[in-house]
Amino acid sequence: MTSWLHRQRLDAVLRAVRASGARSVLDLGCGDGDLLTELAGERQIDRLVGIDLSHEALARLRTRLGSLLDEGVERIKLVHGSLIEAGPTYTGFDCAVLVETIEHVDPARLGSLERAVFAVMRPATVVVTTPNAEFNGLLGVPPNRFRHPDHRFEWDRPRFRQWAEGVALRNRYQVACSDIAGNHRDLGGTSQMAVFERLLAADQVPA
Repeated sequence: MTSWLHRQRLDAVLRAVRASGARSVLDLGCGDGDLLTELAGERQIDRLVGIDLSHEALARLRTRLGSLLDEGVERIKLVHGSLIEAGPTYTGFDCAVLVETIEHVDPARLGSLERAVFAVMRPATVVVTTPNAEFNGLLGVPPNRFRHPDHRFEWDRPRFRQWAEGVALRNRYQVACSDIAGNHRDLGGTSQMAVFERLLAADQVPA
């Protein structure tokens, strides 16, 4: 994947986070921190937590953040752990982002991921991106292969939309899906994004 396409994906997610007005953000599956380091520079965000299973990736991210980790008590926190198991600890956040993360989860555990993020954490906004399998041929990915050996699946756009709409319906969110990181007339973008917005409970709707 080219750096230009990666830049487009990051910019799309940053726009979604800014549009949400979030002041507290969870980066679930933050990895080396390509997104988190940019979120750290967003001054309107006063609480930022990155969670990842890789000690090595978190160590690299700590180096990248440098002195930003020392600015303000608890503004930025990096956590080693499973985002599926972290649910109860991280309620009350304005926004959660899962950038190119869900495809690393075994399909049998997607239900657990859904419960942790959408039923337990329940941030006001959730931004999810994942590869668009329809674009793989343009990236030179052979048929019946994935872009990365750690991917457990890669979905085309109808399958991703079906999943996103199901998650939204089951958990009282609304969702909008879009192509990102490229704009092929027939194949969409190299990635795809779903932005979930939590619906108000019936007793919270203004009269």
